[in-house]
Amino acid sequence: MPQNPSPYPPVQAARQALGSRLREIREDAGLTAKALAEAAGWERTKVSKIEHAARPPSIAVIRKWCQVCGAADQVEDLLAELRAAEGAYVEWKRVQRAGLRRLQEVKVPLYEQTESLRVYCSQVVPGLLQTPGYANALLSAITDRFGTPNDVEAAVEARSARQQILYKSGHRFAFVLEEAVLYYRHGDQAAMAEQLTRLIEATRLPSVWLGIIPSGTARPRQWVLETFTLYDAQRVEVELLSAQVTVTTPSEIARYAAALDALAAMAVSGEAARSLINRAVLTGR
Repeated sequence: MPQNPSPYPPVQAARQALGSRLREIREDAGLTAKALAEAAGWERTKVSKIEHAARPPSIAVIRKWCQVCGAADQVEDLLAELRAAEGAYVEWKRVQRAGLRRLQEVKVPLYEQTESLRVYCSQVVPGLLQTPGYANALLSAITDRFGTPNDVEAAVEARSARQQILYKSGHRFAFVLEEAVLYYRHGDQAAMAEQLTRLIEATRLPSVWLGIIPSGTARPRQWVLETFTLYDAQRVEVELLSAQVTVTTPSEIARYAAALDALAAMAVSGEAARSLINRAVLTGR
């Protein structure tokens, strides 16, 4: 039974593929698992656990493995596989340990290189459309709940700064929101009113398409999903409660793209979307 399997199946599959490659390298070198462990100075069961994906190898382990097996030329490829596997499922506590500001800034290069960015949100307003008051309330809640270092003010400034991408040429944005997002309150009444006004303004930006799925919409093909962002057709980031999942497998990206198309087809935009937002404004007064 695996001792440390990844909670995200594709990551575990990637670990298994890496373990299989390491086993092939060992077998090509004519070594048993016991002989490799002894030569590397490891405990007897370590090799077996790595080869069966019961535990992930470290960078040092991969380097030592290849050294003992005379396969130094394969180190860099194996390390690339390791980074891809481990980067696909990252717990929020890991990326938030230094605070929230850096988390905002690190996304800027990815936004800059993305021509078509599409987002589906079922719980909160997308970060690229958040006002300072709304973002402050949301990031403060995250800081309080998860005990991250409190750099909320700087994080809000960084989040606001990266919104300049909305006004740069060469980029297109599509946001699909569940209507319930308009009623989930983050901040006081004034902050929510400002946020809803910002959404109305966003519907008129030339680079933005904003769709809202009305409550009560029939869902014959696509149910409510977790928040996710699609960067061109190259990458999907999924936001879970405890972690961020990065999807780069083409078949999985295609599934998310199809889901987003189905969700967008349920949404209203333009004047109909503004009507739903205005109704939420009036309800919150």
